[in-house]
Order: sequence, then C-alpha cells, then structure tokens
Amino acid sequence: MAFDPGLAQRIRETLGDRPGLSERRMFGGLAFMLHGHMFVGVLGSTLMARVGAERHHDALAVAHVREMDFTGRPMKGYVYVDPPGLVEDKDLQAWVEWCAAFVATLPPKPLNTAKR
Repeated sequence: MAFDPGLAQRIRETLGDRPGLSERRMFGGLAFMLHGHMFVGVLGSTLMARVGAERHHDALAVAHVREMDFTGRPMKGYVYVDPPGLVEDKDLQAWVEWCAAFVATLPPKPLNTAKR
C-alpha cells in the first residue's frame, strides 16, 4: 500500500530538524523514528500513532481514531487516526507531539554494531 506524500510532508514540517529523527519505509507505508523508535507513520492517508499502552484508551476516545489492527489483531499502544482527524495542522501536531513524548520515555535502542 502506498502512503500519502502530502501527509508525510506535513509530518516533516511539524517535526522540523528535531535531533534523532529518521524515516523508514515499513508496513507498506512510511514510518518516522526518533532515536530508533517508531512513533508515527503514514499508511495510505491514515496516521499510525504510537501513543503507549497507558494512554491507548484515551486515544481511542478521540474522534476519527480507531484501533490499529495491522496484523488482524489490535496492537496495544498504537492507533490509526483517519484523515478527518488530521485536517487541521494543530491536530496533526498534537498527535505528533503526543507520540514523540511517549517514545522519549522508552529506553535507548542499542547500537547495531554487527559487521557487514
């Protein structure tokens, strides 16, 4: 599945030149990583948002949000935000900041020191 390049660009503009930011194609879409942790992504025209298990139900209470069931089973701590929930830049920014704040609480990813 392709991803919406317009939504991806809006995320880039929201993030600016934040340290530790990278992008990776995955899940048939585009994932944004902070210090190696996926925190938001674009799948089609939908935002994948990593909100964390503790706030999963809070996220589901927001309009235009549904469980992320990419694997056929709900993924705890992740939600999909459908396009109507992302119309305003302030709404997209709120999701990006929420997810970035969550991954900031995670332990650092170990460096990959394997020789190629």
